[in-house]
Amino acid sequence: MTEIKRHHTNQRMSQIVTHNGTIYLAGQVGTAGASVAQQTQDCLDKINALLAEAGSDKTCILQAVIWLADMADFEEMNGVWDAWVAEGHAPARACGEAKLARPDLTVEIIVTAAA
Repeated sequence: MTEIKRHHTNQRMSQIVTHNGTIYLAGQVGTAGASVAQQTQDCLDKINALLAEAGSDKTCILQAVIWLADMADFEEMNGVWDAWVAEGHAPARACGEAKLARPDLTVEIIVTAAA
């Protein structure tokens, strides 16, 4: 059995879980109340930091799941996302609308990456 490693763990969740060469990140959110663009950038900055801590980077992302509080924000979020994704390394991606944990959050991003 391969080892499962958990980082930044509390009773509810871990921010990073690694297993068998795959990195799973918890959903990342931005600064509550900020613009959609700023919340998206905050999420991506956190993802960059967590992936670096796990020994990876955005070029190794396999899949991203993006939740928006309102699909009307799709283009604003995509403007930041498109500038961030490394050319030639776009992951498999899904984006949907969901009620997020707090009403002042507009974006949550979850990624799975290769180590």
